[in-house]
Amino acid sequence: MALSLTLSYAHGAHGSPEDRRVIEIAAELRCLVCQNESIAASRAELAVDLRRQIRQQLDAGKSEAEILAYMEARYGDFILYRPRLKAATLLLWFGPAALLAGGLAVLALTLRRRKSRHERPALTPQERQAADALLGVEAEKGSGT
Repeated sequence: MALSLTLSYAHGAHGSPEDRRVIEIAAELRCLVCQNESIAASRAELAVDLRRQIRQQLDAGKSEAEILAYMEARYGDFILYRPRLKAATLLLWFGPAALLAGGLAVLALTLRRRKSRHERPALTPQERQAADALLGVEAEKGSGT
C-alpha cells in the first residue's frame, strides 16, 4: 500500500500539465459517493469516471468555468465545494454566521437577565426600620447582648 501511495504521489508530482489541470479542477468538486472528499482525492468509481470526463472536456478545449458549469448542471450545487452565491445557496453561505449571531444574542440576553435577578436594590430607610423591627434588632441593641 505504501508503495502504491508513493507511486501515485510521484506520478502526480511529475505528471503532465494536463494531469495536473485535471486534478486542480477535480479538487473543486465533491465526490458524490464519499461526500467528504474531492473527486481528486476519491478512489470511488464515480470519481474516476468524473476525472476521465474532466480530461475529455479539457481535451475538447473547454475551460475550467465551462467544466464546472457542466458538472453543476448535471449533478446540482452539492457537487461544488464552493457553491455559487444565489438565492438557493444563501443559507449555506450566511447560515453559520446567522446561527452564531443568534447564539451570541441569546447568551447576552441570558447573562443580562441572570445579572438583574442577582442584583439586590438597597433598602430605603423606612424599609430598613421595618426590617429591623421585624427582626428585633432594636431589642437586641437595647439589651446589650
